[in-house]
Amino acid sequence: MKNGIHPENYRLVVFKDMSNDEVFLCKSTAETKDTIEYEGQEYPLLKMEISSTSHPFYTGKVKLVDTAGRVDKFMNKYKKFSK
Repeated sequence: MKNGIHPENYRLVVFKDMSNDEVFLCKSTAETKDTIEYEGQEYPLLKMEISSTSHPFYTGKVKLVDTAGRVDKFMNKYKKFSK
């Protein structure tokens, strides 16, 4: 490893998955303005849109998107071309 290229300011940060409110504590150099109380202590808070606790690849669950409305709209639009 090269010397002097890695950051020195690692600190404990709480990561919060905003889609399911799951939180976990990890070391990071990410800058943040928010703080949160976690297990009786105050830590910097980094908000995430998705993590391994909510991503379909890890959970095995797929969120259904309302495609029925789009399919019906498509079929109605092109119904006049069918024989």
